[in-house]
Amino acid sequence: MNGARFVSIALLFLVSACVAFGPVGNRDVPEPVRSVDIKRYLGLWYEIGRYENGFERGCEGVTAEYSLGGNGEVRVLNTCHLGSPSGPSRSSEGSAKFVRGSNNAKFKVSFFGPLYVGDYWVLDRASDYSWSLVGEPSGRYLWLLSRDNSPAALTKLTRRAAELGYDISLIRPTKQ
Repeated sequence: MNGARFVSIALLFLVSACVAFGPVGNRDVPEPVRSVDIKRYLGLWYEIGRYENGFERGCEGVTAEYSLGGNGEVRVLNTCHLGSPSGPSRSSEGSAKFVRGSNNAKFKVSFFGPLYVGDYWVLDRASDYSWSLVGEPSGRYLWLLSRDNSPAALTKLTRRAAELGYDISLIRPTKQ
């Protein structure tokens, strides 16, 4: 077996393990509440809280930036700072495609090329696009995103997550 093939298979097993063994914070994930106007969703978001996951372990100062890409895709640039908001940064770039019939509230996102495609559901959002609650169908992942990183936004989004059936004891605030 050549090295590249071995690495690809190992990465696939690693990603599968992360998905299969994380705690489930919501066994009855709701469908997205509102449609998404992608032009209003674009731009910079601060992750103010999340369910801890393997690919973000040790990350603080996390941001997600969305921009229009080619062929109707959305370009995704996630950046985290290791250990603290001022720690060294690392970024990962991906692309997202809309799921047909979802009112632009569901995407298929890929950060590893065609090897792994994940679900990204905008479960709810503010009417002015000042906050967004993002999850996926397994209930193992949840992100609280805001255009600002205020304590009031964290409180509001945590409350909304509880209303949607999420175990808020699993939410890890992100230091900004």
